[in-house]
Amino acid sequence: MTQFIEDRVVMRGSPSLLVGFHKGLNGTMTANVAGRPVAIVTGAARGIGRACVVALAEAGFQVVAHDREGEEERELLRALGAEVRVVQGDVADLGRHGEIVDAAIAAWGRLDCLVNNAGVGAMRRGDLLDVTPESFDRCMGVNTRGVFFLSQAAARRMLEQGGGGGQHRSIINITSSNAAAVSVSRGEYCVSKCASSMTTTLFAVRLAEAGIGVYEVRPGIIETDMTRPVKERYDALIAGGGVPMGRWGKPEDVAAVVRAMAEGKLPYTVGEAVTVDGGLTVPRF
Repeated sequence: MTQFIEDRVVMRGSPSLLVGFHKGLNGTMTANVAGRPVAIVTGAARGIGRACVVALAEAGFQVVAHDREGEEERELLRALGAEVRVVQGDVADLGRHGEIVDAAIAAWGRLDCLVNNAGVGAMRRGDLLDVTPESFDRCMGVNTRGVFFLSQAAARRMLEQGGGGGQHRSIINITSSNAAAVSVSRGEYCVSKCASSMTTTLFAVRLAEAGIGVYEVRPGIIETDMTRPVKERYDALIAGGGVPMGRWGKPEDVAAVVRAMAEGKLPYTVGEAVTVDGGLTVPRF
């Protein structure tokens, strides 16, 4: 069951931000920071998700941070000093998606941005002919089904809200360079991310008329927990010129692009996919 943990403090240097109240889903009166947009970030405990929470909070967003963990989000809130609500749960549990969206509405009465960041890799890298149904279904459950149906829940709520009062509204899907580039040793991961790329395009076209931007970010080799087990392999790839920029990507590199998208800095684009990989997937000969 999804567990709600309310940890909210005012952004440092802004003691006068708490200026109003609205009635939450449980009938209680909760504080609302007038005029500030609200975002949901999944997979928020560490890595790219954590960096996105920080970047959006710094941009003035109030944030629902969703992850399966708990204590690391608490530490994040204490360090950040931001208006953030933590929601624990598994994004693969489709029956709980309503609660994730409702957390934003209950706390602040609106939803302006969803960042679908939560993701899992292959259970074991190896021969494509040895991929198990369990590993395939795990990737699809989180990376594809979770993204599709949480986007659906968020889109419905954004449309119910109306025009957004001039605030840019967005759905941002974190996929992977493997949405386009083949990695035979983790085929199930590639398939799940490729499907999420199509999810981005579908929702982008469906929501364009309503002014809701739907975007995709394709990270390359980013220094996170997911890439730590293959660090030596990627170190060698980078040292050998596989990444023209000559370095690992940082979660903050991805978060900077997410922030720009959330702030509406990609006007007149529909389903735009931005690759953040230091040139890894640029065709060369």
